Amino acid sequence: MISLNHMKKRSTIFLQVVIILIGIGALVLLLWEPHIEGVNANAKFFEVYLDPFIALIYLGSIPFFIALWETYKILRYVGQNKIFSQGAVNALRNIKYCALIIIGFVVVEEIFIMLNHGSDDAVGGVFMGVIITFGSIVIATAAAMFERMLQSAVDIKSENDLTV
Repeated sequence: MISLNHMKKRSTIFLQVVIILIGIGALVLLLWEPHIEGVNANAKFFEVYLDPFIALIYLGSIPFFIALWETYKILRYVGQNKIFSQGAVNALRNIKYCALIIIGFVVVEEIFIMLNHGSDDAVGGVFMGVIITFGSIVIATAAAMFERMLQSAVDIKSENDLTV
């Protein structure tokens, strides 16, 4: 029979692998998609990356990858039975800030789309921005809630350690 601790370790490793695969998939999409996009379909290899909108997307993806790394760290804390630590609280705080920064980048990118869409219909791009913003709001809210709860648990644990 599989022990509960062994099952938890396997689940944590599985989730860490999923986080890594999400990061690899996002990186592949970021590198591949600009070459098939309508505006850049006929551009030379390096001309694609000189597009200011693409550069803004790459800059805006940095907080996403930082949030993935922080999520990986939280899973590592879970695997080490150190979830009630200040490091886990800090990781949740960083995830919250990354989600808020992503929202800021999306707003700037949406303004860029609205000002530079020309004769094209910008509804698709704006809708994608709305979806990303909604997801980021959900993640920021959840991270803030878990951060607050975990900080309370860490404070209680610290008080109990001091009294013992």
